[in-house]
Amino acid sequence: MHFIIVTGMSGAGRSSAMRILEDDGYFCVDNLPVSLLPTFMQLTEDSSEQIKKVALGLDIRVGEEALRETASVLEELRGSGHQFEILFFEASTQVLVKRYKETRRLHPLAKGGRIDSGIEAERELLVELKRNADYIIDTSTLLIRELKQEMERIFQKEEGSCNFYLTFVSFGFKYGIPTDADLVFDVRFLPNPFYIEELKPLTGNDAQVFDYVMSFPNAKEFLEKCKDMLDFLIPNYIIEGKNQLVIAVGCTGGKHRSVTLTNALYGAYENSEYGCKKEHRDIEKDRLRNICRFPEK
Repeated sequence: MHFIIVTGMSGAGRSSAMRILEDDGYFCVDNLPVSLLPTFMQLTEDSSEQIKKVALGLDIRVGEEALRETASVLEELRGSGHQFEILFFEASTQVLVKRYKETRRLHPLAKGGRIDSGIEAERELLVELKRNADYIIDTSTLLIRELKQEMERIFQKEEGSCNFYLTFVSFGFKYGIPTDADLVFDVRFLPNPFYIEELKPLTGNDAQVFDYVMSFPNAKEFLEKCKDMLDFLIPNYIIEGKNQLVIAVGCTGGKHRSVTLTNALYGAYENSEYGCKKEHRDIEKDRLRNICRFPEK
């Protein structure tokens, strides 16, 4: 199990880091009382649910006295055989003051006084935790996407691992474009199997329809050009901090052409370094509409 203690200066990015870890599949718990740390670690290690990744956030909200004791509690836990890593977030006082002023929030230790005095008081409380940290990230000049990249660099141990997910969705334009689509492709320019009697009741999941649609040169060319574009876009989206891309392929009813091209695109990436899944949103809607249609008088 991979267990991370996420701590550091208030306003330095701990909350953003917890959201990044949660998106990466970590079981996240925020500000658990320090006295419950040993019990919580033991429970996660003994859990029958096979929790593989845990992130525990700790900051000044646990209380000044508890925060002073945290370093010694963690040292005892390491001494008793518990394995975890400490990720500490730092930022300059000037940057932290600016962030607090922008959000109009009070520093927990300011106590009605100046923000910078509260920041320095917190910095002193965290000296031992910072000294024992496995990783220290200074976010003074980091954007969120750069923070994400830095955390991936630290925690993605497996060579070539990638947390980018592709979702290919087929749909029918007459039922509306998927609201979560990042990219939308219209394949209504291809010949429609709907007008071929033996293909009409089938779908793009059937070999006869797939072979018919892909027998046209412009279908093959579309697939090649679409893949070229995705091969260009995906690395650039990753650089910008995106962790998923929804590619929607539409035809009139979402049953033949869009299903075929969605399957073809999925096939081009299913064995790639990216996570990959497909969905045929409207493939059954025509059939269901026919079943539900009132009989003619």
